[in-house]
Amino acid sequence: MKCAGYLQLCVLIAILSTGLSEDCEVGEGEVLVSECNTTLHTGQFLCTKLDIDPDTQQLANCSREGKGLQECEAAPGIICKQTCNSTFYRQIDCKWTNGYNFDTALLLSIFLGMFGADRFYLGYPAIGFLKFATLGFFFLGNLIDVILIATQTLGPADNSSYVMSYFGPVLHIVTIGENTYRKEQPDWYSSDDWTHS
Repeated sequence: MKCAGYLQLCVLIAILSTGLSEDCEVGEGEVLVSECNTTLHTGQFLCTKLDIDPDTQQLANCSREGKGLQECEAAPGIICKQTCNSTFYRQIDCKWTNGYNFDTALLLSIFLGMFGADRFYLGYPAIGFLKFATLGFFFLGNLIDVILIATQTLGPADNSSYVMSYFGPVLHIVTIGENTYRKEQPDWYSSDDWTHS
């Protein structure tokens, strides 16, 4: 069954065609796992059949939330209950793109940034008009926008990622949240560290 663009529909059809019954045949030395996509650990499965879109270099079915379904295969001896074989579908992280090229945005910012062409291209028409009216905020805003776009700090207005060249300069921003563990460092200016004479 060929399922390039409609992977979620194909997963549903595959599940319904094999059935969700309890009568999966499990051979000797095999283990039946109820939900392979959530219970298997790294090393117990491989996702080698990546469905990559050649235009965006991302998953073909990447959603706005940054998740996409990918066909994976469990290690030998593991049978998934959903499909009654070793294959299953797992959500993996991806970068959703909406057709904004990094090269185009950077070139527009360098050569036509003083007229606001970069901001119009990325979907910021108000700032683009202000840059056009003030000649790039007197060229200072143009320089700042070149730096922001080159470091990928300024992205498209719809919060999508840039479409990069095949081996392009993709940056991954590391964020700190509630679940981030921070190792406590000793205070450099503690009074206990000073020697009293």
